[in-house]
Amino acid sequence: MDAGTQSMIANLSTNTGKTLEEWFVVLDSTGLEKHTDLINYLKNEHGVSHGFANGIVLQFRNRGFEQGDDALVDAQYTGPKTSLRPLYGKLIEAVSAFGADVEIAPKKSSVSLRRHKQFALIEAPSATRLQLGINLGDTVPTGRLLAAKGMCTHKVSVASATEIDAELLGWLRGAYDRA
Repeated sequence: MDAGTQSMIANLSTNTGKTLEEWFVVLDSTGLEKHTDLINYLKNEHGVSHGFANGIVLQFRNRGFEQGDDALVDAQYTGPKTSLRPLYGKLIEAVSAFGADVEIAPKKSSVSLRRHKQFALIEAPSATRLQLGINLGDTVPTGRLLAAKGMCTHKVSVASATEIDAELLGWLRGAYDRA
């Protein structure tokens, strides 16, 4: 667990009035499943700030997945998504070359790429493509670089190794430099 997450958990009771385990009980009782719905519930019904709500929900959704990073990534690329694993590997290799401070943080259904803060997110939403969320601020979208909402300002689909090209790596490098 990274230092930021550890700090969030340590300060949770002081800042929100409940421990992480107490928040798990609250979230279990909602019947909600989607990340955004859970965050909005904590914010709207309990007055939790967005940062703490997101941290609580991430821990809630990843509980029981105290596997190593490799196991989390392996679970994302099984069955029909197995063929996407080489694309993931190529992206990780390229991004890792940006600097020794690149943090690769697998979660249950995605892999967060961070420096001082998250600069990109890799997901496998289907058996035919990866989707990269990239934090590029006010960069103007193009036909390939689409506008997105949420933590990532843009998104790009990658269906083949040829799409991991200089243009895509330039966007990732730009996001890394901003992080």
